[in-house]
Amino acid sequence: MPAFQIVEALLQSYDTNDRINHFLIRAVPADAWNAKAPGGKGRDIASIAAHMHNVRLMWLKSAAKAESLPAKVAGLTPEAAIAALTESCSAIRAVLFAALSTDGRVKGFKPDAAGFLAYLLAHDAHHRGQISMLARQLGHPISQSAMFGMWEWGVR
Repeated sequence: MPAFQIVEALLQSYDTNDRINHFLIRAVPADAWNAKAPGGKGRDIASIAAHMHNVRLMWLKSAAKAESLPAKVAGLTPEAAIAALTESCSAIRAVLFAALSTDGRVKGFKPDAAGFLAYLLAHDAHHRGQISMLARQLGHPISQSAMFGMWEWGVR
């Protein structure tokens, strides 16, 4: 029986996390995407998606040695948000692969690559929760099937 490939398993988990982000974005009702938050304070859903991408860029600036990084974004359509997240996921994945395949260090992040992955997953999950709650508050809730679908990691 072959040994469990922990590096590949962790990278696949990060990829699945990103596909869950895409799944949720596709499930956001169009009327909710750019609607202002109740009370006029806080980000709209489009801005939350842009923030998710832009935080990845912040970490890439610190951790990556690449000469070019994905562009910072704002005011995205759902399709553009998915494209931006796909691009930043790929770049972060390269950082994770390098760290997990060597000494486990990610420049600018303590304690290690496993902690960095946990941080990234928690950050995205936090904002998926915000998106789901905001859509509901705006009167355009995410469908129940999509809400349950975000937990179906085995098929995403």
